[in-house]
Order: sequence, then C-alpha cells, then structure tokens
Amino acid sequence: MDLRLPGARSLVPRGPRRLLAAAAAVAVLAGVGTWTAVASDEGPAVHRSDRFVATGGVKIDTSYFTAGDTSTKRPAVLIGHGFGGSKSDVREQAEDLARDGYAVLTWSARGFGKSTGKIGLNDPDTEIADVSKLIDWLATRPEVRLDADGDPRVGITGASYGGAASLLSAGYDERVDAIAPQVTYWNLADSLFPDGVFKKLWTGIFVNTSGGCDQFEKRLCETYERVAVAGKPDAAARKTLAERSPSAVADRIKVPTLITQGQTDSLFPLGQADAMAKAIRANHAPVSVDWIAGGHDGGEREQDRVERRVGAWFDRYLKDEKGVDTGPAFRVTRTGGIDSTDGAAQLRGASDDRYPGLDSGRREVRLAGREQTFDNPAGASPPAISSLPGIGGGSLSRLSSLGVGVSLDFPGQYARFESKPLDGDLRITGTPKVRAHVKSSGEDTVLFAKVYDVGPDGTQQVLPSQLVAPVRIEGTKGGKDVELTLPAVDYEVQKGHRLRLVLASTDLGYASPAEPATYTVSLKGGLTVPTAPGVETAAAPLPSWVWWLPVAGAVIALGLLVTARRRTTAPAPDPELAEVPLQITDLSKRYARSSERYAVRDVSFRVEKGQVLGLLGPNGAGKTTTLRMLMGLIRPDAGEIRVFGQAIRPGAPVLSRVGAFVEGAGFLPHLSGRENLELYWKATGRPAEDAHLEEALEIAGLGDALARAVRTYSQGMRQRLAIAQAMLGLPDLLILDEPTNGLDPPQIREMREVMIRYARGGRTVIVSSHLLAEVEQSCTHLVVMDRGRLVQAGPVAEIVGSGDTLLVGLASDVPDPLVDKVAALPGVASAVRVDGGLLVVLDGTEGASAARLLPELVRLEVPVESMGPHRRLEDAFLTLIGGSA
Repeated sequence: MDLRLPGARSLVPRGPRRLLAAAAAVAVLAGVGTWTAVASDEGPAVHRSDRFVATGGVKIDTSYFTAGDTSTKRPAVLIGHGFGGSKSDVREQAEDLARDGYAVLTWSARGFGKSTGKIGLNDPDTEIADVSKLIDWLATRPEVRLDADGDPRVGITGASYGGAASLLSAGYDERVDAIAPQVTYWNLADSLFPDGVFKKLWTGIFVNTSGGCDQFEKRLCETYERVAVAGKPDAAARKTLAERSPSAVADRIKVPTLITQGQTDSLFPLGQADAMAKAIRANHAPVSVDWIAGGHDGGEREQDRVERRVGAWFDRYLKDEKGVDTGPAFRVTRTGGIDSTDGAAQLRGASDDRYPGLDSGRREVRLAGREQTFDNPAGASPPAISSLPGIGGGSLSRLSSLGVGVSLDFPGQYARFESKPLDGDLRITGTPKVRAHVKSSGEDTVLFAKVYDVGPDGTQQVLPSQLVAPVRIEGTKGGKDVELTLPAVDYEVQKGHRLRLVLASTDLGYASPAEPATYTVSLKGGLTVPTAPGVETAAAPLPSWVWWLPVAGAVIALGLLVTARRRTTAPAPDPELAEVPLQITDLSKRYARSSERYAVRDVSFRVEKGQVLGLLGPNGAGKTTTLRMLMGLIRPDAGEIRVFGQAIRPGAPVLSRVGAFVEGAGFLPHLSGRENLELYWKATGRPAEDAHLEEALEIAGLGDALARAVRTYSQGMRQRLAIAQAMLGLPDLLILDEPTNGLDPPQIREMREVMIRYARGGRTVIVSSHLLAEVEQSCTHLVVMDRGRLVQAGPVAEIVGSGDTLLVGLASDVPDPLVDKVAALPGVASAVRVDGGLLVVLDGTEGASAARLLPELVRLEVPVESMGPHRRLEDAFLTLIGGSA
C-alpha cells in the first residue's frame, strides 16, 4: 500500500530492505572523525566522534557520543536542536544520556551550524529523510541494540524545531520506538496562521534569524513573501505548512510520547500540545503531558527537571525498565513564591493521574457590559500590545516594571466586559470560552481576545502569560454569533479580583486588515472557564520552625523570667515623642562586648504616623540587628529606641502597641486559620474584644479560607495569615521582615495592597525586603543602611529621583535620522545616544509616559530590547552603598 502524501516520501517500514540503505549509510559516514574523551566526576568518560553525512547533495554535521564499555549493547537516542541553533546546543544533554548508557547522535539540521542545504521547515523529503539516514547508520554500530536487522532500538527528543522532527520521524519511520518532543508544534499552519490570522512578528523572526528568505527552500520563501505582502494566509500557504506538520501523519505516530509544552509561549501555545496528546492517545500509545513554566517568550525552562524526566521516559520505553517512575499523566508547573535573595520564581508541581485536556470542570463567570462599538484604524495602527515576541523573559520583566508590562490597549479600539469581584480564589486550567455577536462595516473582521486579571482597585491588570487569541470572522456585515476560544493558561485569580474580557481590533504581533472598519460586539452569555478539579498542587513542606518554635518560645520565656531581676529601671517617657511611632537615636550594637566590630553604629532616624518605611541594605548591613533591638529581643550597647515616647527594653509595656512578622509564624496545621489566630490571641492573655480580629482579617483579605485547615493553605495564604496574626490588636506600629518571601507576583501585589491599606488608617509600617522594585512601589520613605551605618533616609521620591528619564536599550545601533525622529515624538523633550541605547527625557506634559512611548518606538522600527527608568531604586541603592551588595 502506498502511504505517500502529496509531496512527501513513503513511510519507511521495518524489514530486510533496510539493509542496503544501512550499508550505504556506512559508506556515507566513513571518513575522518574526531574522537574526544569528555571527563566528568558524574560517571565514565564520554567519547565523541564528529562526522559529516553526505545525503541528497548536502552535508549534515553530526556528533556521536558513547561512554563505558562499548561491547555492551545499548539503545540509541537522537537529539534535535531548536530553530536557528545547531548540534552544539544539545551537547551537554547528549553527554548525560551517554553516561546513562545510551548511544547518542546529535546533528545540525540543513541550513544550520556547519550543515549545508536549504531550510525546509522539517520537509519530509529532506530534513526528515536525513533523520532516517542517521537511524540507518545507528543500525550499523556494534554497540547499538537492534530489534531486527537494520532496526535499532532508538528514541528521539528535541525542543521546538527538533521536537517537531521527533514527531515527524515517528510518523514516517516505524523504527522509532519512543519520543519526547518539547515546546513544539503539532500543526505549523495553525501556529503561524491561527484562525486565519498571520502571526507576522514570529514569522519574521523565523526568516531573519536564519539569514533571510534565501536560506529557505524556494517554495517556502515564495510563500512567506506572498503572505507577508497580503497580510493574510491563502489556501496554498496553509497547505505548504500543513504538509510539514506532525498532524499530517497523526494516525501513524504510535509510540510512547512525553509531551513538554511551555506556558509562556505565544509561538507554540498549549493548544498545540493538547491536539498532539489527543491524536497520539487515539492511536493507543502511552502519552504524558508536562506544562513547564517557560517557553519561547522566556521564563524558566526547567531544563534539568525536564531532561531527568526525558531520561526516565527512555529508560522505561527503550531500556524496558518497567520499575522506572516516568511521572504523572499530567503535570503543570505553578509558581509557588519568590526567592527573596535573588527574585527568582520558586516552582511547584501540580499533577493528575489523567490528562484533563483544556475543557475540564467548566464553570461560568458572568460578565457585565452593554453592546459596544469600536474601530479598526486605517493601517491597523497604532496596534495594541500583548507581548513582544523574540525579546524574551528578561526584557519583558523590565517592561513590566513600568507598571503596564507589555500589555496596552488603545481607547476606541476595543470592547471591554468585566465580572464582579470574585467571591473566592479561581484557578483557570485550560481555555476560557465566550459566545459573542459580532457585526462589522467591512468584509474582513479580525478580533484579538484576551482575559485580564484585574486587582481590587480596578487599576492594576495582568494578562496571564501575555497571551492573546486572534480570530478571523467572515460574514459579519449582517451580524454573526461566534464562539471565541481564549488562550490556554494555568493561572489563579484571587478572591476580590475581577476578570476583564477585552476584544481588540489590533495586535502588534499579528497582521490586521489595513482597511478601516467599525466593529460592534455584544456577549451572548458568560465566560466559561475550565478549572481542572482533578489537578492537585503538591503541598509545600512545613518549615522546621513550625515544630521547634513553641519549644524555643518556652526556653526564651524561662530565660526572661530568670533574668528579670537584672533589668534596669526604664528611662522616663518623653512627652514630646508621645505621638511619634518610632525615634531611634545614636543606636549602636557590637558583635561582642569586647569587640570593636559593630553590627550597628550611631544610627538615628525617625518614623511618623501613616508612613510605610522600607529598611534596605545588603547582607550584613545591620537591618536584622536593628529590628531585633526595636522589638526588645536584644539590648543595644549605646543609644536608645523610643516607641511613642517610651524607651524599648525587653518586656516594655509599649511593645503591646507593636506587631511583628519575622521569619514567618508557627501554625498548627490541623486547625483552621481562624482557630490558629484565636489560640494565639488567647495566649497573649489580653481580652478577646481587643483583638479586632475581623478588622485584621478584612485588611489581610483571607475571606472564606479562614474556615479551612492551615495544612491546605498555599504559601501565599500562610503568609497572609501570618500578617493577619501580626495585625491582631491593630498595633500602631507594624514591623514586617521579608513579608513577600515565598509569594508569587500576584500575591506580592496583594501584600503591597495590605501594607498600604494598613498604613492608610494612620498606623505605621516598617518593612525590610530584598525586592527593591517592590519596596519602590510599596513604601513612602526609606532608610538605607550599609556596614552598620545609616547611609541615607528620606522619602522614596527624593532618594530615587525623577522618573521622567528613560533608558531605551537597543538590539542594534540606529542612525542619526532615526534618533532625531524619536526626539521629535510628542511628549519627548530629548533623545540622545548613551552606552547601551538611547536616553529619552519626557517633557512632563499630560500623557507623556513610557507606556505611550513604547508603541511609537515600535512604529518607527526602533530595535527596542529593553526599557526602564534611568534611575530606579536599584540604581540609587547601588550608588548609596558603593557596590557592596
């Protein structure tokens, strides 16, 4: 039976006819190879042989890795690289797999690295045929295990371009036994032309990063130029890409498949992995799905964890080690907090013993909003911004520091529908959907649908994973009902937040109709969101202090009782400071009484009511020592601390007006949040009515979670419960040491709101934190310490300086005429070249802002790599401490 697709080669069957091809492969690979022994403390030395394969008039650059006794038969693994890369990108993974007992072959695809030939986007007749040639050669190697003559036991893995090659090879060559594709596509036409909309930025990046259109097969180059000029794909373009897609051989991929896909990926979103999983599972093959935190748009790629899981997958299905744990059927990485030392995300896994798909556990969220009319502007300019493909996670985080991220919708170019504040936390896992009625004044309607998470105050909004769903709708002149499928995400919306559906007419990453048009949109129902109730997040282990803290507390109490007789008489209260929350004067503390080294030396500052004071300094600056003296835990060697005019000593009565959160709080896991707080307050011996429990809980925003056992709490909820405990009694002075430690970005924003709300009532908050950007947004005043001394104190604005100067980082140099155009933009006072980019000074007029400047720079084709205030708190901090951090 001929299984040839139009323009594709026949399926390669197992069997004796492979022997001639294998013999030919030996001749092809014969020649001088470079053997290298790679030393490692983790296992045997790895031997590498570099050779070229001559096939179809081109040369393919390969490397072959083995380790240990080569007389032992072993399975083989092929590793493909990403688009624009080469075989050197996967060398470390190849060496690790070789040490684990595999024969590993890597290669540079046509047009990449040292390989010759034109790029065919995994053309079955060229690039995928090359993979079969490599399998032919593996079959001749004496150390490679064979299932039959010419048929090696072989698996294939790779990311992006290499991931698609693994899928296509499994469909075209029956000798492939297991695959592990990563962050890749199932249907390239659907990826680059989603719902008939041209993904112009990503496609342009493909072409330009590979050296231009001439580096591609002629048919592909012609297709790109035709679609780029038209601004929309035609049937021939879709056919060209579909033929190069794994979906073209969906019914032939019948091998165990581990699918890894990225959550921050506007190129190959989660929907591609979903289609992949469903099709391969329909062929009765084992399939597992793993959603990692990163993707093509940046973020954490979890490389070590993923490679370990790929190794386990091959151990099970290539080595036949049936006892190997290959992981759950479905796993998703969730952000479990922020490491306060470096700001890196702390990741936690959630899993299910079955793949839930993108529609599991749907619930409806009602949206309010009348019928709305908006414009598609002529030339589709200025475009809305959802993400900046190709810039990556680092620069995106810099843009997010501006307060708007890279998400921007222009007034008059979108419709907006919004929910009421949520009455509980909502975890969305999959694709939200909504039905709408769309009417257009033109023939061609293109909409970009996205759902924002909107904070309680209505101003802060987050676009999950910076993803947007484009859709082309035909026949809308007379009005048409359509179902809109939003991007697949895994994202938690917190209680009190709102969901905001935006339907925009333009987006920077896509081609919109150039003809001006007017769109009218109304909703036909609520937003339905999948919740995947079977997916459970791994519980965070309780820290050891939960268990030793009560014992330590008893020891400290005993010590205070024994030493109470030695307390000196406290100084008399100072009536002039009776309304001043904190006055520190000439405070000093030596490391030891006989030492001349000081932890804190001659520190003086004052804190007024209603202030949120940030205490900053590098490690060893004296921050923690100062806070411990402020809370009466240790005595200063010199100077004094007064709280509302009263001197601080261990056990001072005025400490009842101070609430403190230091290094977390110990909770009994089997009790509810409310029971823990009530038990804590009872232990203080103070009247129950003085606790102001309800007021503290309202500020902390815990809601219905108070009735649940603490062991079910997320890290963010535990942190908020600890803050609520510190706020019991509504102390006039609240001290928070690293309150955002262990929280993810949405929880950090909520904590910021908690601190601001608390101080708004006339109370005072002192917060010590390593997250400078968060301190800049949360605090009104700062105290900066270094090497035990006070460096500077004052309002944040005075220390940071003006925010009207922006540093625009450039990917490449720009000519003088373009700099002049930037300087002539509305709201710009000047633009000059500096090291690293352009220094742009805003003129201070209404509307002059970084958010408005960014799309103008994109319109002028300025190669923006990053953007941020020229002098941020981080810059001021490093200047003050002289780089000692």
